[in-house]
Amino acid sequence: MTVFLVLGILLVWNIVVFATYSIDKYKAVHHLWRIPERVLLLMSVFAGGVGAFLAGQIVHHKTRKWYFWLAWIVGLMVDVVLVVIMVKWL
Repeated sequence: MTVFLVLGILLVWNIVVFATYSIDKYKAVHHLWRIPERVLLLMSVFAGGVGAFLAGQIVHHKTRKWYFWLAWIVGLMVDVVLVVIMVKWL
């Protein structure tokens, strides 16, 4: 039961990260106050790699900056490690 809870939380977190990147892209296009890059990077690294990577590919946001790619890769690795640990507990 707790495994599914953790996986559900991970899924919801990645949806939140995707939404945050999408909102920042909208703000960038419309010249509005932006979400700080530090926030986006930290969200990516702390188990939000899937959502951040998908947002980068789908809404084409922050794809030119190398340090965002690095944060996405690290976040993806964190996501994979968490999923593998949770699946082993099943």
